[in-house]
This record gives sequence, C-alpha cells and structure tokens, in this order.
Amino acid sequence: QVQLVESGGGLVQTGGSLRLSCAASTSSTFAMSWFRQAPGKERELVARLRWSGGDRFYSDSVKGRFTISSDNAKLRNTVYLQMNSLKPEDTAVYYCAAIHSAYAYRRGEYDSWGQGTQVTVSS
Repeated sequence: QVQLVESGGGLVQTGGSLRLSCAASTSSTFAMSWFRQAPGKERELVARLRWSGGDRFYSDSVKGRFTISSDNAKLRNTVYLQMNSLKPEDTAVYYCAAIHSAYAYRRGEYDSWGQGTQVTVSS
C-alpha cells in the first residue's frame, strides 16, 4: 500500500507563508494533489500536479497565492505546496493525495491519502 507523509503545517499570522511537503513511498504516481478540509466544511481540492505535461490546477480560492511544485518530476513521488499571503479562511487540515493511473485521473479517483497536517492562520 502506498503511503503519503505530509509535513510543514503550523501556526502563522495573516499574510504569512508556509510550505507543505508530501512524500510518497512509490514513484508510480500519475498525479499528486493537495486537499484541505476546514471544520464543518466539505473537503476541497486546492491544487493538483499531473506529472505528464506538468499540468497544474488551482482552486479559485488559492490561485495566485499557492504554488504546487516538485524538486524532481522524474521521480513522481514528492510535491510541495508553497502557501503565501495566507488568510484566516485558509485554516484547515491539509491532505496530500495521489492518483496512480490515467484511468483514475479521468475519474477523479484518488488511491492514496496522507494523514493530514494542520494549518492555522491567525487574524
């Protein structure tokens, strides 16, 4: 079973920055994403990186402030989420998730999930 391990969450003031990291135990991912879930709210897709072509997706709520990246796209097992200009509404548990096939990607089916890391933005 593929394991994803996130790190980098914490407490930051409004306008600050944080960088989240996610490492997968396999290099067979097709795409990797960051989701977040705030208390009482549904889980939201924040950013996605598809290795083939380097396509990136950002939700409207984070576009221009967050960046998903990787040090080595060939390995396909590590992604970062650079979060700048953080707002209190960015407070949530952030989850890393991975898709392992083109078929699952077309269906939006994530095969692996991390344990989550808390991000808290104080006003």
